[in-house]
Amino acid sequence: MKIPLFPLNTVLFPEGELQLRLFEPRYLDMVSECLRSDGGFGICLIREGGEAGELADFFPMGTYVKISDWDQMDDGLLGIKVIGERRFKVESYEVQKDNLCIGSVTLLDEDDETLPVTYQNFSDLLKEIANRYELPLRDVPERFEEAVWVSDRLAELLPFEISAKQSLLEMDNALNRFDYMQALLEKIDSGEYSQS
Repeated sequence: MKIPLFPLNTVLFPEGELQLRLFEPRYLDMVSECLRSDGGFGICLIREGGEAGELADFFPMGTYVKISDWDQMDDGLLGIKVIGERRFKVESYEVQKDNLCIGSVTLLDEDDETLPVTYQNFSDLLKEIANRYELPLRDVPERFEEAVWVSDRLAELLPFEISAKQSLLEMDNALNRFDYMQALLEKIDSGEYSQS
């Protein structure tokens, strides 16, 4: 599968939402094509470089997204909202004349494991966050039993470094993610964890 790639200083997980403001011609053209063809594009975390200008070096694991809404903003920029669909791995890529990166990617499947009782505390933590901040997650109570969904939402919401979020995105197993998060949370509790 070939998709345009959009390196950003953020990590998005499947079913996560992201608002973007676009001004570079390569990305405006990309959005026009996505809207015309009902296609999507890939978001990858930048390893080195910036979001604008020359193509940045990026991690090869990202999330395929579709545009759910768009709007011409007062400042002339194009605002879009995207929703993550599936994780992918970049096998190779080429850079077009307009500096848009087109990647050959493999879409990754997620397991649909039910949350084991021994990991119930993660579901409880997500419920507590959703209630405290009145997040729309509260509207889908049945999903708090899905291991992958709970791990994705916690990875988005908890105050982990961007590199830790990328590590979580790259993990294929939700229980491994929970174990990794537990270690990070213990470091935060003990004061050993600092965001750089």
